[in-house]
Amino acid sequence: MDMFLGGLMALANLQTILMMIVGTLAGMIFAVIPGLTFSTAMVLLVPFTFGLDPIGAVGLMMGVYAGGMCGGAFSAILLGIPGTPSAAATVFDGHKMTLKGQGDKACGIAAFSSVFGGVFSLVVLMLLAPQIAKVAVKFGAPVIFSLVILGFSCVVSLSGKELTKGLLSGFVGLFLCCIGSDPVVGSARFTFGNVNLLAGINSMPVLIGMFALPEIINVFVEGRKAGGHLDSIAPDTKNVRAPFPSLKEIWSCRKQLLYSSTLGTCLGFIPGCAGPMAPFMAYDHCKRFTPDMGTGVIQGVAAPEAANNATQGGAMIPMMALGIPCDSCSAIILAAFTIHGFAPGPLLFQNDGAFVYAVFIALVVIYLMALGLQFWGIKALMKILAVPKVQLMSVILVLAFVGAYAIDLNFVSIVVMFLSGFVSYFMRHYGYPSMPLILGVVLGGTMEARLRAALSLTNGSLSIFAEQPLSLVFLGIALVILLLPLINRIRSYRKKEEVQI
Repeated sequence: MDMFLGGLMALANLQTILMMIVGTLAGMIFAVIPGLTFSTAMVLLVPFTFGLDPIGAVGLMMGVYAGGMCGGAFSAILLGIPGTPSAAATVFDGHKMTLKGQGDKACGIAAFSSVFGGVFSLVVLMLLAPQIAKVAVKFGAPVIFSLVILGFSCVVSLSGKELTKGLLSGFVGLFLCCIGSDPVVGSARFTFGNVNLLAGINSMPVLIGMFALPEIINVFVEGRKAGGHLDSIAPDTKNVRAPFPSLKEIWSCRKQLLYSSTLGTCLGFIPGCAGPMAPFMAYDHCKRFTPDMGTGVIQGVAAPEAANNATQGGAMIPMMALGIPCDSCSAIILAAFTIHGFAPGPLLFQNDGAFVYAVFIALVVIYLMALGLQFWGIKALMKILAVPKVQLMSVILVLAFVGAYAIDLNFVSIVVMFLSGFVSYFMRHYGYPSMPLILGVVLGGTMEARLRAALSLTNGSLSIFAEQPLSLVFLGIALVILLLPLINRIRSYRKKEEVQI
């Protein structure tokens, strides 16, 4: 109870409330505009939180996260163009409802479903995360290292047929963490004589470059092809609104809301399974007991939106309880926590209980803010689409430049940002997944620290990982996950040979 009251008191100041409002609004704006993602908003805003108190900074990040999850549906419904990849499944029924003159009803149920899924997963987060942390606090260095390897392998395995590209991307991220001074003996590693690299490469310039610059480059390339101007895609906002759904409409979607929220929370907990996967899976499963889905019904909007937002709480569980991010957004939040002196993991709940409860309460308040902004601010949000993309991206480029430099006031950070951005651009072009690289950059330090701590107990012998059963189980599961794509490829190759014979 004391920690709850401490968290409530930490939130009870004007600056924190204002930051939550700004974050929620920024997340919605970036989510509404097709081609931008709220992940970009998150990395751009992190450097601007340095002058804030930790609760205000985290409130800003959480606001962007929750607001971005909620905002992508509007352009999907009204324009048929998803604002974020996660809102793609909402197009199926949402835009058809707009074509039937029921766009306002679709926007209303989307707003309600988004908040329902988010609050559902938040309740699960509040119940499960402390319990997982109580168990995880007993883990030693070998178990934590093995657990990080397991999460890393889950993300890499989702590269599908391009497992080699996923592994290569992850190794690049881990290599970036090796640049700088050795944390144990202090010797320089991969600095090539540059004293500016002795402190290592900060993860934030890498994240800013990887999220912001590829989108900026794409828009500038499109703008050049279009003669320097890209037409806006703003809809007619005169009749745009999002009325609160009636109790009858909510009741008719009860199965979709509960099922999709549960599925989204479970998938969010698994590294790499958040994003578009949860909404599409929820839509597909709900369609089996709702045959009308696909023809323009509110159930077809409620299912993907509830699943999409439920992944947030699911992804926050391992991030807060174990210090392992499951998606790019939770990786950014983990980096923001670290910058402000909080280390997500089992000890966070013991050492900073008031801060944890402040995060929980902040998320509840943010969802209420998001609900209000969606219902009463939809016209203003859709007018954002009238801003020409080239001009918008020019502003974002300036923010990226200032943000990267503000992290440590080092020009090298700007160089790192640009290099990361161009690398990310070509990675997307040639089909290399970026999530393994991001996870490698964020978790590389933890992996090295736990590995060296474990090896120091046995004078460099790897036997310690086999001696602890839980560590051996995690490593075994990780190996199976990485080998499964290879096994499936061998099976498909044999089947083709049998057919040819």
